[in-house]
Amino acid sequence: MAVGVPAPETAEQRSGSRTWRATALTGVVVLVLVTVHMVAHHFVVKRVGGLRTYNQVLEYIGDPVILVLEELFLVAVTWHAMLGLRAVLFDLGLPDGWRRRVSRGLAVLGVLTIAYGSFLVFTLASRA
Repeated sequence: MAVGVPAPETAEQRSGSRTWRATALTGVVVLVLVTVHMVAHHFVVKRVGGLRTYNQVLEYIGDPVILVLEELFLVAVTWHAMLGLRAVLFDLGLPDGWRRRVSRGLAVLGVLTIAYGSFLVFTLASRA
């Protein structure tokens, strides 16, 4: 290899870089959405007399903007958690075969988590 010419990036390095960027991006999204969530659920509710009642929660989640924000929050938190768990497990030095299994297993767990959370959110929204 010529002096000063960097070695080409491997597929694993590109994948790791994409994963790191996705983790950082979802981390920023989670910070923004957790701030919105905390303000809406714990500071604004003082106007309605403290903690929301069940009927107030239904009215709140029935707003289409809030519904989208809560869904986005669910997806961002789940994605961020699955990527973080994947990184921790990969740091254990798993063999390549296990890395693929862990990645697929966490992807399935993430999809199931989002599906169940979405079911709960949309069930509440449908009762509004």
